[in-house]
Amino acid sequence: MSTEKELPIYLQQNLFYRGRKFNFDVNKLRLPNGVEGNWECIRHPGGALAVPITKEGQLVLVKQYRFAVEKRILEFPAGTLEVNEEADLTIKREIQEETGYEAKKWDYLGKFPLAPGYSDEYIYAFLAQELEKSEKPPEQDDDEDIEVFLMSFEEFEKAILSGKIIDGKTIASFFMAKLFLDKN
Repeated sequence: MSTEKELPIYLQQNLFYRGRKFNFDVNKLRLPNGVEGNWECIRHPGGALAVPITKEGQLVLVKQYRFAVEKRILEFPAGTLEVNEEADLTIKREIQEETGYEAKKWDYLGKFPLAPGYSDEYIYAFLAQELEKSEKPPEQDDDEDIEVFLMSFEEFEKAILSGKIIDGKTIASFFMAKLFLDKN
């Protein structure tokens, strides 16, 4: 039987940057072994992501420019949680805004930390099925330039293996959805 290890003690917290979508802080900690040091953390409200599947069995992806990797990448629709907003409401809004689709059936797949080595952000993953084109056109944010792509499951898996799909949250959520669908 395993026992819980003692957690570090926070000695000091300093906010270094308050941004539009996240904050950056540096924390002085004392580890259980007595060692003290500074740890940086990106504080993020979290995000919601959908694995959208059309009635014909096609996955819906978006391609958009991501500044941090300096290129346009393929990924599933996702968005940052607004203050006091539930993840399911975030993704229902985002999928319509980014792709122009609405889903008739939703399943919660789970949540996972995006980059636990330096961020507290969690992604809430959902399976969106029975997609239909929305009567409302997509309403992309001013800072978004999004293209919508459809892929079969086989094409998606080949795109992962060939390096055409590199987004970790997209890859993880795809396999969560695939396991869910295999069980149901």
